[in-house]
Amino acid sequence: MSLQPRFSVWAFTVIGVALLLALPVLTVFGFVFHPATEVWQHLADTVLTEYISNSLWLMLGVGLGALLLGVSTAWLTGMCDFPGRRLFEWALLLPLAMPAYIIAYTYTGLFDVAGPVQSSLRGWFGWEYGDYWFPEIRSLGGAISMLALVLYPYVYLLARAAFLEQSVCVLEVSRSLGNGAWRTFFRIALPLARPAIIAGLSLVLMETLADYGTVQYFGVDTFTTGIFRTWSGLGDDAAAAQLAALLMSFVFMLIILERWSRRKARYHHTTNRFGLLPRYPLKGWRGLLAFTACALPLFLGFILPAGQQLVWALSTAEKMLDSDFFTLVWHSVLLALSAAFIALVLALFVTYSQRMLKNKMVNVAVRLAGMGYAVPGTVIAVGIIIPLGALDNTLDDWWGTGLLFSGTLFALLFAYMVRFLAVSMQTVEAGLGKIKPSMEEAARSMGYRPRALPRRIHIPILRGSLLTALLLVFVDVMKELPATLILRPFNFNTLAVRAYELASDERLADSSTASLAIVLAGIIPVILLSLTIARSRARNE
Repeated sequence: MSLQPRFSVWAFTVIGVALLLALPVLTVFGFVFHPATEVWQHLADTVLTEYISNSLWLMLGVGLGALLLGVSTAWLTGMCDFPGRRLFEWALLLPLAMPAYIIAYTYTGLFDVAGPVQSSLRGWFGWEYGDYWFPEIRSLGGAISMLALVLYPYVYLLARAAFLEQSVCVLEVSRSLGNGAWRTFFRIALPLARPAIIAGLSLVLMETLADYGTVQYFGVDTFTTGIFRTWSGLGDDAAAAQLAALLMSFVFMLIILERWSRRKARYHHTTNRFGLLPRYPLKGWRGLLAFTACALPLFLGFILPAGQQLVWALSTAEKMLDSDFFTLVWHSVLLALSAAFIALVLALFVTYSQRMLKNKMVNVAVRLAGMGYAVPGTVIAVGIIIPLGALDNTLDDWWGTGLLFSGTLFALLFAYMVRFLAVSMQTVEAGLGKIKPSMEEAARSMGYRPRALPRRIHIPILRGSLLTALLLVFVDVMKELPATLILRPFNFNTLAVRAYELASDERLADSSTASLAIVLAGIIPVILLSLTIARSRARNE
């Protein structure tokens, strides 16, 4: 009975932390019921329809592109045998290391009017500008292409895992009925993998809605650019929050779709017999087609832009590698390490509490705190500015303190916690799930209190998961642009912000050093995923 008060305080603390982290999202959602302002009415009369249509077209185009690239490469590397398959199994993940706004800068530098491609065409054929047709890179179609090239690995990862885990019996029956590779794919494997594919697609669409750097640079008006413009240009927090609330409705629809597809997955396997079937051999022209189908997204999504960034970085290194650059590196690394460490501590606290308390209110609060990852950085930034601004104004009225929280590193780190805590939580939760409750029961029987179990039992076992969580949040913070752009303190830049500012000034080559540093940091989680795939392949083969 003496433990009960401590457990009540424990549960209250967890719920309080979770609600605090959910405050920005709840703040934005609360503006759904806010009376319309004149600015909102102006937006509704002029640009809101364009925001909605562009966002929908962007989702449709990126979704179709990611499905085509992700599912086809997943089937080829998972179920077929052709030259280069083992390389492509992990290399197809490399575009994940390339932020969409960086690939947008690179392709603009290559294919814009003043770029080397069009300049060479004009030189070879004696053309003048306007004498020929060339695809416009800064367009809705260009934004769709950029996002699809770097986001398809989400579909690839989940679809490939689903193909490899399908029942052998079902696929053997398909083969015994005379179905070849493609007929088995369309009639059997694809329907069975549909929940995993939809889950990957929902991640792609949420990342698409969250993108700011690509669509802003290409001049495509979407919700994210509209929110930023309304907040910074029109100075109306309420209208920006109402736009953000409308965007959140799209996000929550995607979350519901993903949850529904995951629930349906439990009915798909018809037997417990699993194993690895002989792969479909693809030789001659079929093998060449398979090789090309896998090599093309890898080349366009990583090799070409990374190579061009490296060429630019080498040509501008003497000018750009100055003290300011290393200050940017220090700012970025300091922010990313601080955010990753705080997120790791919070994730360990809330997931361990959820495991030990087994309280429904705690479970709901933890899930509420984790939904920030699905919310765009611009939305979170607006959701933080409003309550922190109100708190600062109140404190200033009482004690004349000025701005204590708004425009400080505290606000920025708070935004990172809201945005990326779910990444750390999911990794730690997966690691905790592998620890048998009997180990905890044995420790309790030896006199250890619940609060002593993490130090004695969980943390030593979870070292690998904790390191993974730390690295994933570190890289996500390094790449984050919109929240950093809005909430950073005055005269405080990061690599992402610097790359964005230089690219906006059309100094694409000068932006390459900052961009390449972000890409190199992004390779870290790709290596972790590649090692996971390699271990999975070893178990199957």
